[in-house]
Amino acid sequence: MTAANFRAIAALFFFAGAQHVLPTGSAKLDARAQSPSAPRSQSSPPQSRKETIRNPLNDYLDEAQRDIDKNDFTAAITPLQKFIAEKPDVAFAHFQLAYAYTALKQVPEARVEYEKALAIDPKMSEAYLNLGILLTEPAPADAVAPLKKAVELLPSQSRPRILLGVAQERAGDFAGAANSFEGAVNLDPRDTEATLHLARLYLKLKRPADAEPKFRVLLNADPNSTVAALGLAQTLDAEGKPEAAEAWQKYLALQPNDQAARARIIHSLVEQQNYDEALAELDRAEKGAAPTSDTLRLRADIQIAQKHFDDASATLQRAIALTPKDAQLVAGLGRIDLQKHDYAAAEKQFKAAIDLDPKNVTYWKDLNSAYYLSGDCISTLAGLDVIAKVEPPGAGAWFIRALCYDKLHQIKPALEAYQKFLSMDENKNKDQVWQAQQRTQVLKHQLEAKRQ
Repeated sequence: MTAANFRAIAALFFFAGAQHVLPTGSAKLDARAQSPSAPRSQSSPPQSRKETIRNPLNDYLDEAQRDIDKNDFTAAITPLQKFIAEKPDVAFAHFQLAYAYTALKQVPEARVEYEKALAIDPKMSEAYLNLGILLTEPAPADAVAPLKKAVELLPSQSRPRILLGVAQERAGDFAGAANSFEGAVNLDPRDTEATLHLARLYLKLKRPADAEPKFRVLLNADPNSTVAALGLAQTLDAEGKPEAAEAWQKYLALQPNDQAARARIIHSLVEQQNYDEALAELDRAEKGAAPTSDTLRLRADIQIAQKHFDDASATLQRAIALTPKDAQLVAGLGRIDLQKHDYAAAEKQFKAAIDLDPKNVTYWKDLNSAYYLSGDCISTLAGLDVIAKVEPPGAGAWFIRALCYDKLHQIKPALEAYQKFLSMDENKNKDQVWQAQQRTQVLKHQLEAKRQ
């Protein structure tokens, strides 16, 4: 930090942190005016020019400043403490000591000295800024008050508002943060940092329609901004706009190694049923590198969407070879077998998935589907009992249970299961409701006939 920084009043703040500032002015003491031991002679002859009388306390400040200029903050502490011992009511000295403690990451000590400086000089805006910056990381809620005071003292500057907005956002006051960032942007519409903070906050608040124009302003100012390009792609994605895919492509042109973004593009293309382009994008992602379990999983998803089940099965088998304990992949292979009506193979895969993740009820449901579709009603009913221990059965589960009891000629439990289905379904599935109503009538007659 050089002497020129004495006049800096704007703290630099970006995502990684903030740079603290030094105050305006000087704390140099005039010996004749402030030293109680300085002689004051009323009979002294008039002087033809102004005479400067050196105050020894200034030596401490000069020494400390030289140490600060050299970034030797430890050395700066001793002369500042000596000065404060003689002159405890000089705000600048406390500020300098706080600055040295800040550089040494001694947060509690720095906070005390900033607060002492402010107690002496309540209008020292730089101290409010630095205290707020100091507290933003460890205690953002505590940083809000001094930063609000800095905004009050520096109403025409956008920087304090940005700092305040960051502290408010980290403290969970998103509405307050938005107000602060909006104030900064209104003061200086060309302040890209404030605009970026505001755009990202809008996105976090699920206000993509408000975020979109801000990200576009940033990209107009700097078309090569990866942060703004990513933000626009995420925003268009959240809005469900078709141009999201193009925005992701533009971002990838700036950041080609972001595999998560490339995966999002592929998912977006799949959602648009643009399967050929999705596969082409995946080929570009894998170019020059061996496919991973994740990329193979993604390729299989596309092949399934295309109903290329044999290709998808082969792809998942390659993925399982890389990560054999991935229950999701194993179950995925089972679902492909279901699509191919190979119920025995599906049953085998679902049992393997359950062995890997026995608490995942989805795999039990998949296994039960294999049992039911293969006509194994006894195993289906046993599976439904297992699932019912984990979650209450819904209308669909009662319908399957009723069908199985019906096929097994278990009249009373079938009738009860159909009635349970009808009471829960509320006529949402009309075909099943009609079937259940017809079977209910038949089963009632059969039950009456059996009683007679």
